[in-house]
Amino acid sequence: MSDKSLEALSEKLDRLIHAVERLAPPSPPATDLKAADCFVWQAETGFLEPVKRVNRVDIDLIRGVDHVRDILVDNTERFAAGYAANNVLLWGARGMGKSSLVKAAHAAINASGRHGAPLKLIEIHREDIDTLPKLMAILKAAPFRFILFCDDLSFDHDDTSYKSLKAALEGGVEGRPQNVIFYATSNRRHLLPRDMIDNERSTAINPSEAVEEKVSLSDRFGLWLGFHKCSQDDYLDMVSGYVRHYGLEIDADALRAEALEWATTRGSRSGRVAWQFTQDLAGRLGKALQG
Repeated sequence: MSDKSLEALSEKLDRLIHAVERLAPPSPPATDLKAADCFVWQAETGFLEPVKRVNRVDIDLIRGVDHVRDILVDNTERFAAGYAANNVLLWGARGMGKSSLVKAAHAAINASGRHGAPLKLIEIHREDIDTLPKLMAILKAAPFRFILFCDDLSFDHDDTSYKSLKAALEGGVEGRPQNVIFYATSNRRHLLPRDMIDNERSTAINPSEAVEEKVSLSDRFGLWLGFHKCSQDDYLDMVSGYVRHYGLEIDADALRAEALEWATTRGSRSGRVAWQFTQDLAGRLGKALQG
């Protein structure tokens, strides 16, 4: 082949290489763990996306769960200080501040400034649970301590990714890195549908062993913090706390009557319902709710 032909072939190959490179997705930016205190795990790219403004409320505004709040804060405080601490499962009634409490506890401990390097909060989506080993491999050598947080964690009948979570929490040769702890919220105490557990009892050759396999996932959480439906007084206390915090001016009797009517129309009382009422009230008063 002549020199001219080789040169033409080389040019064509270069053009082909450039065309393929343009079709490939861009490489994700390198993760900078100093960029923020909160991140979201992007499993497909292996990138921790920093969150500059976190959607959360002040811990003093979370009412009606004082006991579990104190337990969670104490566990998180010990972890931030480098002491032994447990994985935590926050389970129970919807709208009672489970995820809000995790984010508020993280913010409160960092705001105290007692532990030098800030504690990092990383949210992992439920569908990315099977990538936990990959994420932990990134974090274990980092000079920070991390809370891995999964909101609304549960598993369906045909879902086997719970086995990855079991191994990541306590199992495996290496076990969970010392600088990582796992917090999850769920409406289910055992993270699996009750009918799934009952079905194992009725169809398995060894029913007790099958059920143990299913419910042992929640045993990987050293702390189970239960959240239950709130009383009317707790609900009104939540509403009053929001109203005072945001400086909303309304007569006390009118506030009580409107808040109770709002809860009645929703058919429930919870921290979420109290917040939704507060948003409606602020809108009717012509005010924006500033964090």
